[in-house]
Amino acid sequence: MSPTIFQLDEQLTSKAYQLMPYSAAINLQIGTDSQNRRLYSLPFAPQNIGNIFLPALHGGLIGGFLQSCINLYLMEQQNLSKPARIIDYTTDYLLSGKALDSYAQCQIMHAGKRISHVTVTMWQNQSDKPIAFARAHLQMPAIAE
Repeated sequence: MSPTIFQLDEQLTSKAYQLMPYSAAINLQIGTDSQNRRLYSLPFAPQNIGNIFLPALHGGLIGGFLQSCINLYLMEQQNLSKPARIIDYTTDYLLSGKALDSYAQCQIMHAGKRISHVTVTMWQNQSDKPIAFARAHLQMPAIAE
């Protein structure tokens, strides 16, 4: 499998930093791949290491990155002006995150007026070898009538 091609969308990334300051703190980036699918990137940074002996990414960082991706994706796809509230969230840690750039891609499983369900897969070198997977149920923001 070839390395992930990531084309940064500076405008969308800047908007994410305003809506979710945590995404700026971890340098989350939003863009597309070569087939114009929405991707999220977590560029490697030394402060992201949780286990210095492997070295491996901090599990909390991975979880926070995936949660942010889920909410940002749902906001974009459903044209929301503010983030949805997470009802429940689960992360499956599949492999150690190495000291490399990481990528994630989301999928909306169900988008309702009140509740939505979104999944996200995270990988590093190869998209077919995920390092983490997460799912969330979210309460959609109330629409002013």
